[in-house]
Amino acid sequence: MDQPSAGCVTQASERPARKQVRRVAVFVDGFNLYHGLHEHSQRKLLWLDLWALSESLLKSGQTLESVRYFTARVRNDPQGAARQQTYLAALKATGVTVVEGRFSEKWVDCRKCGSRRRSYEEKETDVNLCLAMLESATAGEYDMALVVTGDSDIVPAVRAVRRLDPGIRQVAVFPPKRFSDELKRAVDASMHLGIAKIRQAQLPPVVVDGQHAHSRPAYWQ
Repeated sequence: MDQPSAGCVTQASERPARKQVRRVAVFVDGFNLYHGLHEHSQRKLLWLDLWALSESLLKSGQTLESVRYFTARVRNDPQGAARQQTYLAALKATGVTVVEGRFSEKWVDCRKCGSRRRSYEEKETDVNLCLAMLESATAGEYDMALVVTGDSDIVPAVRAVRRLDPGIRQVAVFPPKRFSDELKRAVDASMHLGIAKIRQAQLPPVVVDGQHAHSRPAYWQ
């Protein structure tokens, strides 16, 4: 399947004329982005400044209204949970809204040996993202949505927003190593998030929020 080069915007099928795009809202699928970054560069680019990255995707005359990051708290990994907490606090300090889902415990059976092991399944992240897109569209809060994900589960929300307000422009921003042909066909345009933009949008080593300082985890160096 052909994919556009990094940073290249491709038009989807013809849509009705859009209203002038000024206000941009960004919706980030945290796990999709995290796993794409980790698969591409391991831990080197995880300290990502989502507000700065989002601003770098805007065109002249556009205003960044909001950046929302959808995730769930890490479970059964105290060190990973601590790193996540630090990162979420740093994101909030830059103006990003963090929306949390949850992990649900489940048991997985091994077909070969018959043993069982405890596992955790991420829940609610996609639902929260889709609801936020719809609620914000209903409130008239944006003219264009940038949806950072390669997950086709977002497609029903894209279609619902279009039914609600055909004038809203929707753009899929595919993280590294992530792509969905179904999502690409559903939106008005799509782009692949270039590594150069990601490198240029790293948070400073220490993010200060009032009296609190959030340092990049040493594990992410």
